[in-house]
Amino acid sequence: MRLKNKTVIITGASSGIGRAIAVRFMAEGANIVAVDISADVVEGGRPVIEVLETIGSDAMFLQADIARSDDVERVFKEAQARFGRLDVLVNNAAIHAPSPLAETEEADWDRVMDVNLKGAFLCSREAVRFMLQQDIIDEARGRIVNISSQHGMISAPGDFAYGVSKAGLVYMTKQIAADYAAQNILCNAVAPGKILTGKGGRAVLPETLEYSRSRTPMPRLGTPEDVAKAALFLACNDSTYITGHNLLVDGGWMAA
Repeated sequence: MRLKNKTVIITGASSGIGRAIAVRFMAEGANIVAVDISADVVEGGRPVIEVLETIGSDAMFLQADIARSDDVERVFKEAQARFGRLDVLVNNAAIHAPSPLAETEEADWDRVMDVNLKGAFLCSREAVRFMLQQDIIDEARGRIVNISSQHGMISAPGDFAYGVSKAGLVYMTKQIAADYAAQNILCNAVAPGKILTGKGGRAVLPETLEYSRSRTPMPRLGTPEDVAKAALFLACNDSTYITGHNLLVDGGWMAA
């Protein structure tokens, strides 16, 4: 119960990695505010709020577009009204526009940046404003965990806008960490490698999976639960003297 009575806002919580984080954190005793633009589950299955309510009663689902400041403000106000305190923000929501630079449309670029970067900016800004007013508990006024990507450090083949957005999120992590460490607000990131979330499309084409397996030293590819475990470490009091770090969860891909 490493997050007992801690309140956590998770964006992109309906599916994949965000869903796994919400479920794991709930099992660790957290109050969960699950945020997504839709309650639909990309990989199929029950809505995340139904799954969370089988674990405990302190969960809520809020539909919101995190690229809109009014939606973000509403999320934080409703979370405050329900739980009073915010201990952790997990910036997980992200989208792709799978094309190289020359084929990336301006509208696709704008939407990727709106969700992946602007959304993280708006949520982090609101979270920091919230956390600065709180007392210090377990050596922190609050924690931010960003879900970045190994493609924030190396190229994302055929996914130009996504890679650039994740590189920006890695920088944002360091800047927030440096700016607010003195106020006991910690900011770190988890950088997943190839994670099998259950969604279809180009990411699970045979040639794509074969390439990922050939690049990953460990004998399997990642799961959303692998990322959730790393996010838990950064969200709880196990990580008391870590801020500005981008934790790779990639089976050794970046070490090879």
